[in-house]
Amino acid sequence: MTQKARPKPPLLIANAFHPDTIALLDAHYDTHKLWLLPAPEQEQLIRSLSPVCEAVASASWATNPLIYQLPRLRIISCFGVGVDGIDFGITRERGIQVTNTPNVLNDAVADIAMGLVLATSRNLIQADAWARSGQWQNGPFPFGSSLAGKTLGILGLGAIGEEIALRALAFRMRVAYHNRHRKELPFRYCASITELAQSCDILLSMLPGGAGTEKIIDAQVLDALGPQGIFINVGRGSTVDEDALIAALRDKRIAAAGLDVYANEPQVPEGLRALPNTVLFPHIGSATVETRRAMGQLVVDNLAAYFAGDALLTPV
Repeated sequence: MTQKARPKPPLLIANAFHPDTIALLDAHYDTHKLWLLPAPEQEQLIRSLSPVCEAVASASWATNPLIYQLPRLRIISCFGVGVDGIDFGITRERGIQVTNTPNVLNDAVADIAMGLVLATSRNLIQADAWARSGQWQNGPFPFGSSLAGKTLGILGLGAIGEEIALRALAFRMRVAYHNRHRKELPFRYCASITELAQSCDILLSMLPGGAGTEKIIDAQVLDALGPQGIFINVGRGSTVDEDALIAALRDKRIAAAGLDVYANEPQVPEGLRALPNTVLFPHIGSATVETRRAMGQLVVDNLAAYFAGDALLTPV
C-alpha cells in the first residue's frame, strides 16, 4: 500500500524573491504570494492563513504587520541582513524564531560601496554624460580626486565594513572607523562619529537601522566632514537626516554624496535627485544574480531546518 504524501506546510511569502528561490519554495511548501495581490485580497489571504500559518518568508520591512495577524507564526525567514523592521519584543514574547541571510552578500555590497566611492571621487557618472553628449569636443572633462593617500572613514565596521576596508587598502587608502566597540584591527579608531568625520576624506556609513541610529548622521556630522568631504551610504537610509544632507550638498558644505539607500524607499527625495553632486543607486548593494541566489538558498535552508526540527542556520 502506497503511503499518502504529507501535505505541504503553508508558507506566506510577503515580497518578491529571485525566481530560483520561489521555485524551491513552491516545491516544498503550499506557497501564498502576498505581493501579487491587491490590498483587499491581501487582507483576505492573511485572514484565511491565520489559523494555520507557522512560517513567513519576507524582507524585514514587510514583516511586522504579519506578526500581529498570524497568531500561529513560529518562524520568519528574512531575505536580507537588516532586521530593523521586526518587533523583537513581540517575537521573543511569542517564541517566534527569526533568521536572516548574513555573509553571502558581503562582497556584493562592498563592491557597490567602492563603486560609489569611485563614482563620486572621479565624477564617473558626469564623465559618461560628457562623452555621450559630445562635450568632449569642446574641451577636456574637469579633474576628479585620487583615492590613493585619502582616508576612508567607515561608520560601522562589521563584516561588510571589513570587506570595504580591504578594498580601500587595495586602492592605497588609509582606513579609520567608528564602532560601538573597538576592534583589534590595524585601523585608526575614532571615539565618536564626529571625530571620524573630521578625520577622513570620505565618510562611508554601514550603520544598521533602528531607533538608536535614526538620523544620527546630521548637520553636525556633515559639517565635520567639511567642504572637500564625500559622504557614502550603503547601510540604512533612516540613519541620515536627509534634509540636512540636501542642505549640505546644496550649500557646498560637503563636496558630494553617493547613496544606495534612502529613508522612504523606493521614494528618493526630489532635493537629492535635483543636485548635480549626488550619485544615486536604487538599493542595489546585494543585487547580483549570484548573491540573490545565495541569499534565497539561506531562506530556503532555514525554513527546511525549522520544519525538520533542526537547528537554524542563521538565527538572529
